[in-house]
Amino acid sequence: MPFDRRRLGFALAAGLAAAWVGALVPVPARAADPIKIGFSMSLTGGLSGGGKSVILAFELWKEDVNAKGGLLGRPVELVYYDDQSNPAQVPGIYSKLLDVDKVDLVVSAYATNQIAPAMPIVMQKNKVFMALFGTGVNDTFKYDKYFQILPNGKETRLAPSLGFLETAMTMDPKPQTIALVGADAEYAQTVIAGARETVQRLGLKVVYDRSYPPSTVDYTPIVRAIQAANPDIVFVASYPPDSVGMVRAANEIGLKPKMFGGGMIGLAFTPIKLQLGPLLNGIVAYDVYEPEPTMKFPGIDEFLKRYQERAAAAGVDPLGYYLPPYSYAEMQILAQAVNAVGSLDHGKIAAYIHATKFATIVGDVKFADNGEWEKSRVLFVQYQNIAPNDINQFRQGGKVVILYPPEFRSGKFMYPYSDIKR
Repeated sequence: MPFDRRRLGFALAAGLAAAWVGALVPVPARAADPIKIGFSMSLTGGLSGGGKSVILAFELWKEDVNAKGGLLGRPVELVYYDDQSNPAQVPGIYSKLLDVDKVDLVVSAYATNQIAPAMPIVMQKNKVFMALFGTGVNDTFKYDKYFQILPNGKETRLAPSLGFLETAMTMDPKPQTIALVGADAEYAQTVIAGARETVQRLGLKVVYDRSYPPSTVDYTPIVRAIQAANPDIVFVASYPPDSVGMVRAANEIGLKPKMFGGGMIGLAFTPIKLQLGPLLNGIVAYDVYEPEPTMKFPGIDEFLKRYQERAAAAGVDPLGYYLPPYSYAEMQILAQAVNAVGSLDHGKIAAYIHATKFATIVGDVKFADNGEWEKSRVLFVQYQNIAPNDINQFRQGGKVVILYPPEFRSGKFMYPYSDIKR
């Protein structure tokens, strides 16, 4: 399901509880007053590795935009609070941002689970909402001021599994059976639902299809149950903590299907790559950027150089390939729209974003009518010959090779999985 409806009532209640503040008479902004952009972000908890790297990318953008005169001739200020990777914290944060801090614009935290609970609050205030790496959130809400920064294409629920499954079907002999597993949370359930659609179309037989609580810490029983089902393919939809847990459990138990991986968020983060090292070998996983010639978009190298120079001091992902470029691009789009419209009229800003193709450091971005990317550019990569404790192997193509889409393909498929030396 795209959104857990049990959280919806909580989010609406939080928004209504703060609504009385909105009755205060707004004070007109002076020309020198900053334009405030507000958001929650996971600075602690399981999503903090991504959240902290987003903050650095946002700060780089703020420095750049303010050096050019800000937005509408006014400096930009970022206002944000730690949501602790807990979706229940999100509605209250956005109520405070909009009703107490009086921010002018809002963007989302990183990840589906944190975006969905903010939607009712933002919709109630009729604000443009730039969302960062959410999957299928707007399938339920159908909000016309929602814009998603993630190259999943219009049918975003399908993207984290489609390339994986289509790549699997290139094996000879073709796989016959599949296991589907993911957390009982918004992201994983949306992705698993999309995978079921493609699995049915491809004619694969599902021999295992179960969820686990997001609080799970021991993945051994889950992997043993999958092993007992003996699937040809194992598709996993997971966030960073459970991605690591599933990889470790699969290696400890010796799970060796013909293909393993999927929408495993976190494997693209450099610290997790370094932590798992050779345990990654053979895994096929969802990704959005690799330092390949096909992805040398204008401005990306300059951005990554600046980011990497400051990453150590900021204590964030040292390479920053996964989230930071898209975080910066999100703000590029918002800035271009605000300056083009010449005001903070959210209706006009949304109309402009819908109508415009934007040049960003992650390439050209055009939004479909549902706020998702008009064209998918999701990658599926395979980890090959990963050595332990070597960050430099991830700085260039060769160890993390692109299998999908075909036009970005950079490496040879190394399966069957059982042949990978660990």
